[in-house]
Amino acid sequence: MREITLRSERRTQLIEITQQVAAAVDGAEGSAALVFVPHTTAGVTINENADPAVASDFERALERIVGDDWGWDHVEAGEENAPSHIRSALMSPQVVIPLDGGRLALGTWQGIFFCEFDGPRTRKVLVTPIA
Repeated sequence: MREITLRSERRTQLIEITQQVAAAVDGAEGSAALVFVPHTTAGVTINENADPAVASDFERALERIVGDDWGWDHVEAGEENAPSHIRSALMSPQVVIPLDGGRLALGTWQGIFFCEFDGPRTRKVLVTPIA
């Protein structure tokens, strides 16, 4: 298993991590790679990475789908971070990507994105090849 450490800069932010994941599995034996985010207010997804506007559109859409101002019950460290938990649940804590000869078998326009919903924070992503 490999660990990728990253730092988000905003409360809601998609950060492309395709190259870091590719480096973590480079030459690995196995049929797929598991990319897992061990945080309850963050996630991971695969989507278009050719146009950075896609990531910013995701950020805005998720903030609109789950509003910060809904009068949440869950409060952590004096701040309502329930929207962060809900947004992360709408994404996923993991993705599985096929490997082809130890390389990620992503589509032409696909990239892997870490999804921050309670930043800025230092986070980690776990990557492991699976048989």
